[in-house]
Amino acid sequence: MKANTHPDYHFITVTLTNGDTYQTRSTYGKEGEVLNLDIDPSTHPAWTGGNQQMLDRGGRVSRFNNKFGGFIKK
Repeated sequence: MKANTHPDYHFITVTLTNGDTYQTRSTYGKEGEVLNLDIDPSTHPAWTGGNQQMLDRGGRVSRFNNKFGGFIKK
């Protein structure tokens, strides 16, 4: 293995949107830096089941449904 090819892997502190923090190892920044998240599992609709509606821009969703609608079990 070549020497000095891997980035520095160190501990950082991650701060969630609600103020909770935890430590993890990462190549982000320098040792001891803080990474503030804008989106995390407590706020992102993918985890919270948010009520977002899909916008059909230019018929993309309609074309997708027409093409793959037969694969969906009802």
